[in-house]
Order: sequence, then structure tokens, then C-alpha cells
Amino acid sequence: MSKVKYYYDSENLAYRKIKTRKRKKFGVVVLFLLASALFGLLSFVILLNTPYFETPKDRLQAREIENLKLNYAILNKKMDQVNGVVNAIEDRDNNLYRVYFNKTAIPDSTRKAGLPGVDRYKILEGYDNSQLVTNTAKRMDILTKELVIQSKSLDDILKLAAAKSDFLAAIPAIQPVRNENLKHMASGFGYRTDPFTKVRKMHEGMDFTAKTGTPIYATGDGVVTRADNSASGYGNHIVIRHGFGYETLYAHLSKYKSRAGQRVKRGDIIGFVGSTGRSEAPHLHYEVHKDGKVVNPLNFYYGNISAAEYVAIAHLANQENQSLD
Repeated sequence: MSKVKYYYDSENLAYRKIKTRKRKKFGVVVLFLLASALFGLLSFVILLNTPYFETPKDRLQAREIENLKLNYAILNKKMDQVNGVVNAIEDRDNNLYRVYFNKTAIPDSTRKAGLPGVDRYKILEGYDNSQLVTNTAKRMDILTKELVIQSKSLDDILKLAAAKSDFLAAIPAIQPVRNENLKHMASGFGYRTDPFTKVRKMHEGMDFTAKTGTPIYATGDGVVTRADNSASGYGNHIVIRHGFGYETLYAHLSKYKSRAGQRVKRGDIIGFVGSTGRSEAPHLHYEVHKDGKVVNPLNFYYGNISAAEYVAIAHLANQENQSLD
């Protein structure tokens, strides 16, 4: 039951009941309801922004964030494994492949340098887990750059290996006449007595004595540039250009088995021993030229003779006897 309120009427000297208008009552009720609604809304907003009250959407987002953190952790672990493999490849590249091919090692400062641009990761800043995302992005960029550098390096190594293979095949590395076909090593490289003038002069090759018709072999891959008898003293002779500055000459042949312009491989038969030109007996005069200068052929017989055979040949070749041409 609501309280009845009175006021004192001084004119009539009596207490009278205060009558509340219905409109005023309605206004008071409406004001109370509005205040209650505002208070309730304010309380709800405060609760939403406290960690003690989670909506289903908040819980879903929290699970997604935890899943992303887990995925980033797994990604970083995989990058650790890939980085270990890349480091091993880089170590072999610098300390094995590049050493073998006489190439300068790629420094770590080049391999592991970050990508240019100070604002490259600015877009990732300002979030709760920005540090995690930014560090992962940086690691991925560096690893990607390392892989690109290593890929280019291996491409260079493959090119060097192909060139090295061609180089090794081109070097005149075998004897032009097989040991079993030799009578003996007649004369080596150096000053020898000329068989015709009896004057001591430079002998710019090695003489291999053998029967007429004994096969002569190309000592390295190359192209026959001459197969004629137009050079004075050499008689029928062949010149092979091997590339990389190497040329070989085979003189006093009885017959040819190759022609100018023909490409030959090491071990191919290119002609046969004879005694044409300025020659005293059937033999092969063999010369090796490097960058236009004559060099001792004895230094190139590592392809088909043993160490003991090399010592024996070197002993015979170094004797100052008479040459056969």
C-alpha cells in the first residue's frame, strides 16, 4: 500500500492530502525504466570487455588463435629442419665443390642477409602476436633467399663440371703408341744430337720407335687441323687442336686414318707409323704444344701407364742420345 502524503494549508489552518497526478506518475515510471535499461546496457558492455565473460564468438576466435600459434610453431620447426639441410649443402658447396673448381666461397653475410626494405614487415605490426608472425616471415624470406643463392651456385658448379669434363677429355693424357708396340724409346724431349748434321740441338718432342704400320692414337679429344706433308721435315703428319690451349703433332706417318676437320676422341686411331720426311728410321715424332709453346710430352702420360712404367720411360727419355729426325 502506497504511503499517503499531506501538506499544511496555512489559509485554512488544516492538513490536506497531496494528490499525485497520473501523468506525473507515468513519467516517473518511464524515467525509471529508461535508467534501468541504460544501466543494464552499460553493465553488459562492461562484461563483454572483461576476461571473465566470453561469448561463443570469443571462444571460437580464441581457438583459432591457438591453432594459428600451433601452426606457426610447426612451421618454425620445419624451417629449422630445412635450414639444417641447406646449411649442410652450403658447407659442401663452399668447402668441396668450389674448392675443387677453384672458385671463391660465398660468404655467410651474402647467403643469410635479410631482404631489403625497412617497411617490409610494417604491415604485420600492431597485433597481439605480431612478433611471432614477423619473425616467422623474416626467417622464411632469408631461407628463400638462401635457396635461390644455392640454386644459382649449383648451376654454376654444373657448368664448371661440364667444362672440367671437357677439359680433362681434351688434355693429351696417353702415349700415342702402345707400349707393347714399341721397340724402345728412341729419344726424349731436350737437347739431342741431330742424326744428319751431328750437331747438338733442341729436340721438341719424343720419338717412339715401332714397325711401319703400327697404329698411332689421338692422345686427347679434339679436331684434326692438318693431315698433310707440307711442313718441312715432318713428312706425313697430323696436328690435332684439343682446345684449352693444347695442340699435338704426330710426324713421319706412313698412312693417314683421319682427315682435316675430323673430330676425334682420345684413343682413336688417326694414322700409322712410318719414316717419311726427315727421318732416319720408322718411328713417330710426337710433340705437345700449350698456348703456342712446346712442352715436354713426358708430363702428360698419366692416362694409360703405371708409375713404374713412367719411371722407366722417364729414364730413357732423359738420356742424351741421338734423335731419329
